[in-house]
Amino acid sequence: MKKVCVISIHLTEERIQYIREACEAAGYEVAFFDNWQKAAEEAKDANIVCSPGPEALHGMKDLEWAHSTNAGVEPYVKSGLFDSGRVILTNSAGAYGLAIAEHVVMVALMLYRQMPEYQRIVANREWRQRLPIRSICGSRVAIAGTGGVGCLVAQKMKAMGAAEVIGFNRSGREVEGFDKIYKISELDKYLADIDLLVMCLPGTAETDGLLSKERIGKLPEASYVINVGRGSTIDQDALIDALNAGRLAGAAIDVTYPEPLAKDHPLWTAKNCIITPHSSGDTGLPYSVDQTFEIFIDNIGRYAKGEELVNVVNIKEGY
Repeated sequence: MKKVCVISIHLTEERIQYIREACEAAGYEVAFFDNWQKAAEEAKDANIVCSPGPEALHGMKDLEWAHSTNAGVEPYVKSGLFDSGRVILTNSAGAYGLAIAEHVVMVALMLYRQMPEYQRIVANREWRQRLPIRSICGSRVAIAGTGGVGCLVAQKMKAMGAAEVIGFNRSGREVEGFDKIYKISELDKYLADIDLLVMCLPGTAETDGLLSKERIGKLPEASYVINVGRGSTIDQDALIDALNAGRLAGAAIDVTYPEPLAKDHPLWTAKNCIITPHSSGDTGLPYSVDQTFEIFIDNIGRYAKGEELVNVVNIKEGY
């Protein structure tokens, strides 16, 4: 009998029962934990683990498959536990798309409608009106990363009247919801015509520093940058310089390097920059939590039948 270990702080009685029924239907035994330390002590013989991080996995000698309740899996990849290829790793990509896409809409509107400046005005108890604002309607939007998050962002931008939504991915393959798709290697050709650039890329060797100083310099001064992927994909120092010099209209940064930012980090005070503490996905949103467990439960059934799992991570590529 396979032994399943589920680690989560979001284990309501309803979710526990739902997961338990799926495991029992597969002929598996399941144990639930709200912290990894206890799981590491009491579930060393687990074959399957569902967890937000890899910390509990190191002592599990019989581990066959680990499921991350997060979409990003850098800690798992860096752990070395999957290098041999003996243990399968799956993630929860797709579970957080709704929350992140709504976050992108929120901060995009804040930038377009001058909320950073209005917040400064109100903080000084001033009554100034009619700052020049813009609209997503008619904007040219580019999205780097056309996975689940990128697709939902594209959908919402089109619904709000964006004139064109183009996407960039590694292969240039067509993806529904975008007006056009280009290879990420072609990004330089289109930067000068972008009003809003949304970064939805994972953190890999290939994406490290993708939005470089040179590429930031090719963006129009009136353009905005939003990053909900990984902080490592942007030259953060160059972004700060561009914002403070007025070479970019503004930015909304949910992911940084390092995380957390030091209290004296210059990004905090960069001009027209909205910072959120890696919270766009909101891992506690009930919809997102339910989706992470839906992916895991679906895969439990597949694993029991010897079928191919969904959301399998390519360890070499890092996502």
